[in-house]
Amino acid sequence: MRKQSKWTKGIAMAAIAAMSVAMLAGCGSNAEQNGSKQDVSDGQTYKVGVVQLMQHGALDQANQGMIDGLKDNGFEEGKNLKIDQQNAQGDQSNLQTIAQQFISNEVDIILAIATPAAQVMASSTADIPIVGTAITSFEQAKLVESDEAPGTNVTGTHDMSPIAEQIDLLLQVVPDAKTVGTIYTSSEKNSEVQVAILEEVAAEKGLTVEKRTISSVNDIQQAAQSLVGEVDAIWLPTDNNVASAMPQVVGVTDEAKIVTVCGEESMVYAGGTITYGINFYKIGYDAGVMAAQILKGESVPAEMPIQGPKQEDLKLVINPVSVENIGIEIPSELMEQATLNTEQSE
Repeated sequence: MRKQSKWTKGIAMAAIAAMSVAMLAGCGSNAEQNGSKQDVSDGQTYKVGVVQLMQHGALDQANQGMIDGLKDNGFEEGKNLKIDQQNAQGDQSNLQTIAQQFISNEVDIILAIATPAAQVMASSTADIPIVGTAITSFEQAKLVESDEAPGTNVTGTHDMSPIAEQIDLLLQVVPDAKTVGTIYTSSEKNSEVQVAILEEVAAEKGLTVEKRTISSVNDIQQAAQSLVGEVDAIWLPTDNNVASAMPQVVGVTDEAKIVTVCGEESMVYAGGTITYGINFYKIGYDAGVMAAQILKGESVPAEMPIQGPKQEDLKLVINPVSVENIGIEIPSELMEQATLNTEQSE
């Protein structure tokens, strides 16, 4: 119960916040927190290359957050900003092509969304500033020398989930759980980092972990089905392939009556059961603010510490449709504290 009290205070505050969809619509509040919009009137039009690994809810939110962070700090498309938006569709060769395109076009800064996207951009140029987001560990992805002092042309915001608190949450929802399953992409360094932490946390709590690795979204359904009958609940990291294929995961877990504890809230909006996790719009917004500081000449990536999710932005989200489909009862104290996802239709 000591762990619960640590994060319950945070979720009590977060419960009164708007859901992520509303946050996207009402992003002006961020501008208020950072003061009025700043005017950058040096007459220059800055070229920004934005590369997103693939399309799914979390990365889409991070992308919008970055653009809004720039806008609220004086950089707006059509005024003093030209944005080249690129989506690699999860393809490594596309990332290489995009990187060369940005270099040829002499962009002033690159915004990279997700670990593989940032890794390819960083391996392609050591000169153009790169601000990344939706990256679990900049250090372990070898993008920076350290979070405190990057020492390279890369900086940004990480998306490390509060994994220990998520497993505490899992045990509140499935108190008799003995075995926890997980699915992740073997080639995603960010997922490997999270699963390693999961195994440490699980060992401390006497839980066994059943792992299933995938190489693409095509493996998702089979991996989920292979966990049925083997696990008492499933924990899902902020893995890009898993996040983009949540309907396939949920199609298996709902039928098998298995709770899915997700790494972040957009996965719950896509059908998962519950999370106490981060909001990707917010970490994207913070990265956009960092990018604005670089464009203004106020700092350089090498000297900008990596930032992470703020405690007040962590949020308890429950999907009542999934709860009903699985046939479980959520403790009343959690229901009272949570944001309920009412977006998913049955």
